[in-house]
Amino acid sequence: MSLLTDISSEMVTAFMPVYVLFSLQMTYVQLGLLDGIYTGATALLRLVGGYVADRIRRHKGVAVAGYGLSTVTKLAFIPVGASALGLGGVQTLDRAGKGLRTGPRDALISLVTPTADLGRAFGVHRTMDTIGALLGPLVTFAVLTWLTFRPGPIFMISFVFGLLGVIVLVCFVRQPRLERVPGKVVTVKAIFGLLRNRGMRRTTIAAALLGLATISDAFVFVVLQKTADVPPNWLALMPVGTALTFLLFATPFGRLADRVGRWTVFFAGHVVLLVVYLLLLGPFGGVPLVIVTVALHGLFYAATDGVLMAHGATLVPDHLRAGGLSIVQTGQALARFASSVVFGLLLQNLEFGAAVTIVICALAAALAGVYLLIRPEVSR
Repeated sequence: MSLLTDISSEMVTAFMPVYVLFSLQMTYVQLGLLDGIYTGATALLRLVGGYVADRIRRHKGVAVAGYGLSTVTKLAFIPVGASALGLGGVQTLDRAGKGLRTGPRDALISLVTPTADLGRAFGVHRTMDTIGALLGPLVTFAVLTWLTFRPGPIFMISFVFGLLGVIVLVCFVRQPRLERVPGKVVTVKAIFGLLRNRGMRRTTIAAALLGLATISDAFVFVVLQKTADVPPNWLALMPVGTALTFLLFATPFGRLADRVGRWTVFFAGHVVLLVVYLLLLGPFGGVPLVIVTVALHGLFYAATDGVLMAHGATLVPDHLRAGGLSIVQTGQALARFASSVVFGLLLQNLEFGAAVTIVICALAAALAGVYLLIRPEVSR
């Protein structure tokens, strides 16, 4: 299921920078807004999806609704054409589906996994996701290279993969049985009350701080294409390198996080991201720069994506699992929305090198702040 739905999602993700910058001739500010919507539109709906799933104790049902919404919107990309407003609206609906499904999906994983194996479980899930993330851009690259630059075929193929994923989820994934516990009432107040827990509060703040200093994949690839001086159609292929490294290391890094500490691995992943940003300044160029940068970009995701949820799951009781994980995800998503918009403004008004240097300084400062914040967690 994860493989099929991620092929669907990543085909659109891989195609969007090419479509926006080279077909629609949009500015970096507009790309930043669109990409910010693509990330930030999930934010509040993550809380809604998490709350509803916990409230009705039907995490699978809410996840199906989210995946279904994202799948249907793939068809809506075709009629909106070159309208920036239309693209933004459809992307908002697409990301709304992701927002609804993410918390319930991660809650499903954590509820059926022993605490000691959470890193490995999320690593396996992200590995399956990333097989889709690997195949999606490859399909997109093939269509762009050998068939057409027109968006219709890409969005239609993406819809088919998404539909297959929803069918698999409905037919083969089971909802774990959760008994209603007296006195354990799911309310909005109870979910946000989780922030009174020191570990939960620190986790949410750290994820948001680092999210503010994390530029989106689209911008990483756009800057890399310019710096390395490779053809524009490589923008659709660059996510393959990131996905391949993510695929190879997501499960091993999840296991490592279970052994040495999830915060340690999460923090180290962002140090790797700092190296990625330094490479965007172009210490060398051409294909070697692309290969090294996208590979390290994949290592960053392998060390952070599933690991953060594995850590968060240990801080949240079963009856508030989806809502609690959604708090962490929402903080990170809102921060990355702001980051996309700000970096688009920087690229529009500054040289590439100056814009990237500002981001490097911001990430270094965030790492220093988060290190002081999470040091007690790492030392446990």
